[in-house]
Amino acid sequence: VQLQASGGGLVQPGGSLRLSCAASGSAISGNLMGWYRQAPGKQRESVALITSGGGANYAESVKGRFTISRDNAKNTVSLQMNSLKPEDTAIYYCNFATVLRKWGQGTLVTVSS
Repeated sequence: VQLQASGGGLVQPGGSLRLSCAASGSAISGNLMGWYRQAPGKQRESVALITSGGGANYAESVKGRFTISRDNAKNTVSLQMNSLKPEDTAIYYCNFATVLRKWGQGTLVTVSS
């Protein structure tokens, strides 16, 4: 299974980014999927989860600002990030949330003026 995250970049505080994750080798349909992030010097943490039916759950730190979505036909999971803050700076990853697969390289999000 390969998980390829993309869409990261440098953005000013208050800006937006949309991340995308393409899974290959395993279908995401029927699986709980998640976005995770790891900031410099910190442990990886869960940011958002989405059930097979589309129900979402968010970390308190991103609630109201981030939106997770999925497209089972395209085997992709996305994360719309609005009102970004410097503390959102991290490498962002996606994965199968119930049984983690090998982590991909992630995509770097840097929020800075």
